[in-house]
Amino acid sequence: MKTFAIVASTAAALSVGVAGVALADHHADREGWPESFTVGTASQGGTYFAYGSGWANLVAEELGLSGGGEVTGGPMQNMALVHTGDAQFGMTTMGPAAESLGGTNPIAPGLQMTGACAMFPMYQTPFSVTALSSSGIESIADIPAGARIGFGPAGSTSDTYFPRMMETLGVEFDRRNGGWSDLGSQLQDGLIDVIAFAAGVPVPAVSQLEVQTDVNIIEFTEDEQAAILDAFPVSNFAIAADTYTTLEADARSVSMWNFAIANCELPESFVYAVVDVVMSDNERMVNIHRAARSTLPENWDKNGVLMWHPGAAKWFQENAGADIPADMIHSAM
Repeated sequence: MKTFAIVASTAAALSVGVAGVALADHHADREGWPESFTVGTASQGGTYFAYGSGWANLVAEELGLSGGGEVTGGPMQNMALVHTGDAQFGMTTMGPAAESLGGTNPIAPGLQMTGACAMFPMYQTPFSVTALSSSGIESIADIPAGARIGFGPAGSTSDTYFPRMMETLGVEFDRRNGGWSDLGSQLQDGLIDVIAFAAGVPVPAVSQLEVQTDVNIIEFTEDEQAAILDAFPVSNFAIAADTYTTLEADARSVSMWNFAIANCELPESFVYAVVDVVMSDNERMVNIHRAARSTLPENWDKNGVLMWHPGAAKWFQENAGADIPADMIHSAM
């Protein structure tokens, strides 16, 4: 038994050594790479946290680094953290990204956050509304004046755009903020009336609510959808019926694309390697979160806002045939 243990131990060590050599060969140029990294996500209970922590752990494991997701206030704060280098990576939505570049990010008004570069496409963020079935709220028109609506963490995509959308649709409300899990608990306890989610689906907090109580997932009418499309930087979207057990048919919605971002000054080879890990095996990403079904190379063209990190641009040019203009690549102008 002792001899077997020694042989097994030696074999395991050899296996690790071979894996390490293969890894080093695949990403041989590691000059300037950080020993650890952080991915800015959002609040627990939301898609950003689950998705971001998942790909952070995957990258750390594959590249032999220390790294992980960090709870943040969401897309606006992530733009600030990545711009300053306080986080190497983050996740943002195209609307908050455009506002941050334009100097209207509420975290640092007037600061143009040009230090955050596009890295890879993630998924679309649908805007959806959830209420308890016992509330009798089955449509946007059913939301009573003065309803307490939870819009997610302050400064998040939801908090930035959903209040404006509700105002466009004529809804009068009492605005509430908080993490998605906390808002789910408040809805269940009757402390708020509605949650207005902007998060990749399925939203963990909604899935949890479905297990614990009866909920209504409220879609927009055609007219409501048209009004929002006319007023905001969003696209048509349908939440598939199989996303939640509550849904019996696809739910009409709107959405905004999300992108992973990197500090523009990170080494090109490092960002190339990170993108390679995430984009080369979609099945692994879908196992992290179903929203990753849209984390596909061909969706590189959904970024029309941010400058590309040169390492990311190189990966998409070489592996997805991406036609990225030179003036959209950081330091390539």
